[in-house]
Amino acid sequence: MDVVLLSRLQFAVAVFFHFIFVPLTLGITVLLAIMETAYVRTGNEMYKRMVKFWGKLFIINFVLGIVTGITLEFQFGTNWSKYSSFVGDIFGSLLAIEASVAFFLESTFVAVWIFGWEKVSKKVHCTAIWLVAFASNISALWIILANGFMQNPVGYTIRNGRAELENFFTVLTNPYAWGQYFHTISSSWLLAGFFVLGISAWHLLRKNEVDLFKASVKFAAPFTLALALLVAVFGHHQGNNVAVYQPAKLAAMESHWETSSNAPIFALVWPDEENSKNAVEAIKIPGILSLLAFNDFNAEVKGLNDFAKEDIPPVLTTFLSFRFMVAMGGLFILLAFFAWKKREDLASSPLLCKVLIHSIPLPYIAIMAGWMLAEVGRQPWIVYGLMRTSDAVSPVPSSSVAISLLSFIVVYTALGLLDIYLLIKYARKGPQPAPIAEQADENEGVA
Repeated sequence: MDVVLLSRLQFAVAVFFHFIFVPLTLGITVLLAIMETAYVRTGNEMYKRMVKFWGKLFIINFVLGIVTGITLEFQFGTNWSKYSSFVGDIFGSLLAIEASVAFFLESTFVAVWIFGWEKVSKKVHCTAIWLVAFASNISALWIILANGFMQNPVGYTIRNGRAELENFFTVLTNPYAWGQYFHTISSSWLLAGFFVLGISAWHLLRKNEVDLFKASVKFAAPFTLALALLVAVFGHHQGNNVAVYQPAKLAAMESHWETSSNAPIFALVWPDEENSKNAVEAIKIPGILSLLAFNDFNAEVKGLNDFAKEDIPPVLTTFLSFRFMVAMGGLFILLAFFAWKKREDLASSPLLCKVLIHSIPLPYIAIMAGWMLAEVGRQPWIVYGLMRTSDAVSPVPSSSVAISLLSFIVVYTALGLLDIYLLIKYARKGPQPAPIAEQADENEGVA
């Protein structure tokens, strides 16, 4: 393997392992803030135990996520030095703001939240988790603004062979980046919703802490349904952005080879990249691709055969990742609807409970497929239309990258397995037992 492919694989390994942790942090902090607000308003001690239970899982995920994230940014200097030299003026400023502002705020208040129980007032403690939720999601914004520049470079000028920042406001308002952000954030919040629903369903089937996990479902079910619908809305909007800013990616997503108006989609289709056509095309639906891409049945959609061969992304990978992501999105809407419908007594539907339990990994896989679509579909560009991936890699021996790649795989696999082990262990263990006084109050209420 050459150094370019090895460096791409190493970055992909680092990103995918890091992103095991990120979406749950982004979403569960919001759910924790909602739950703790209910505790502050009602004074119900069961809500406090509920927050502490889900909070423990959040902390496990958060700590391991930091470990995998630290090494990620180093690769821009070690593996992608030519890229860093070319766009460092823009890319570096966004990452610096993320680290010095958003991450600092998040880390400060997560410490207040972890250690502040019984040491600060309920309102201050609740404010801390709201600030953690805000900071973590703002942190994601700066990262995605940086990636959005790679997808749709704006606000720059080429000077002395480098892309230098010309208009920071234009970078901040990049429409492609904001479309990415809302689609990513809504997907992450959706993942957290299914995480809470799946673990709650596991305990409800076993009649563990029934009241507490019923309450968890009542918080998570409407949240998850709303997010499942928003993911579809934001996903469609981002598809419009892809059609405008990355037409080759759009054509690869649907394996669309010939430029046409009233462009169709096929329910059954399989790309034949070698012969620049589809090997299978069945159940043609005219105009739908034009509608989905440009909100117009008669809009022209450019086909892959009208792009230079060297500018076409890997079609099969782009096509499959897109189809899988869309299929999962439809499944999530159905599951979220049934969970919302049964939110008052989820345990009365054991089949739905089992499906929700086994669905916990699916949002993770769907989000990974979405990022694979975003990054592979951008190829052969590392900065779309400006710099090719092959021109961005560091001048280092391929053997050095191969060694570091194997090291990353070993270390990150260990961390990933540790995260999964700890989450499963403490998710099954359940919340801390209620204080004796609280149990007596509950028994008295039952009597």
